[in-house]
Amino acid sequence: MSRVQDLGIRIGLLPSGPTASIVDVPGVGVGHATVVRDEPAPPQGRGVARTGVTVVDPGGSAPARPVPAGAAVLNGAGECTGLLAAREWGLLESPVFLTSTMQLGRVYDAACELLLEEDEQIGEDVVIPVVAECDDSFLNDARRMQVTRQDVAEALRAARESGAATGTRRTAPPEGAVGAGTGMSCLGFKGGIGTASRVVPDGHVVGVLAMTNFGERERLTVDGVPVGRLLPPARPEQKLPGPAGSCVVVVATDGPLDPAGCERLARRAGLGLARTGSTAHHGSGEIFFAFATGLRTARGESPAGAPVAGRALDPYFAAVVEATEEAVLNSLFQARTVTGRDGHTMEALPVERTLGLLRAAGRPA
Repeated sequence: MSRVQDLGIRIGLLPSGPTASIVDVPGVGVGHATVVRDEPAPPQGRGVARTGVTVVDPGGSAPARPVPAGAAVLNGAGECTGLLAAREWGLLESPVFLTSTMQLGRVYDAACELLLEEDEQIGEDVVIPVVAECDDSFLNDARRMQVTRQDVAEALRAARESGAATGTRRTAPPEGAVGAGTGMSCLGFKGGIGTASRVVPDGHVVGVLAMTNFGERERLTVDGVPVGRLLPPARPEQKLPGPAGSCVVVVATDGPLDPAGCERLARRAGLGLARTGSTAHHGSGEIFFAFATGLRTARGESPAGAPVAGRALDPYFAAVVEATEEAVLNSLFQARTVTGRDGHTMEALPVERTLGLLRAAGRPA
C-alpha cells in the first residue's frame, strides 16, 4: 500500500512537508490503538470488534498551555464533546480523541482521568476533552462496549511519543484501517485514517488528519477524475453501508492564528471533502476542528504577537483544502480489505486500476 504522493499523484499547488502528514507541524503527534477481536456474542464473549482510538496531540501540555482553536460543522449528525467550550473560549485544552460513535462516552471518561493524572497544573479546575466520533457499525459490533481505558491510554501515549520525535525519527503516522479508522468506510470502499500537509509561502505548515466514513462509490473523485463512475460497479450480491456515516477532520498549523482564524481554517475542510465526492448527506456528521500553536500561551494568559488575518490567510485556506483532499485519498489508498461483523466486508480501493484511470485521463500518476 502506497500513499498518493508516492504514486505520483499531485493534489493542488502547494508543497508538502517532510512527512506529508499532520506531524509536520512541530510538536504535533498522532497515536493509535486498534481494537480487533473475533469472539462470540455476549455472554460468552464480546462480539466482533473492528474499532479503536486515534489521538491528535497538540503537544506542550495542552491543559496547562492551551492553543487557539476553532471549529465548523458542515452537517451535524454526529457528536464532538468539548466543541462548545472550544468555540466559546477559542481554545483547545486537550488532545483531540477520535473513536466510534457508541464508544464516545468511554473515551471521554478515560481522557478525563488520564489528563488529570498527568497534568497537576490543572489543579482544582476541570478539563473538557475534545472527543469526536464516526459510526463504524457496518463492520464493528458497535452495540458492545469495545474500547477500554487502556486503549485510550495506549493511543495517548503513542501520540505523546510521536509529537516528541525529532529529525529522522519524525515519520508519518499509520493510515487506513488503523485506530479509530479500523471499521470506517469511505466512498464505497474501505476508509479510515488519512493525513497530509502543506507548507504555505510564509514557511508555516498546515497539517490535516481525517477520519473518513462517508459518501457513495459513484461519486469518488481522485484528482478531478470521476474514478467512482469509471470503476466497475459493486457486485449485486455485495452489501454496502449507506452513504451517511460522517467525517471528522482535524487541522493543525504552527502559524500565528487566533481563534477566528482557526474557525475559518476549519470551515475550509468541507471544500476538500467535496473535491473527493462528499455531498454531506442528511445523516452524516461532518465536523471540523482546527488549532494553531503559533500563539500558544500559558492557561489564563493572553497571547502576545499579531495573528495572521485577512488576505494573509488565503494560502492557509488553500493548504487546508488541498491537504484535506489528499488526506481522504490517503485513507483510501492505504486501507486494506476488512471483514467484520456478520461477514460484512469493505473492499480496499483497487489502486492499480485507479492509477490506470488517472493515466488515461492525462494525470501524471
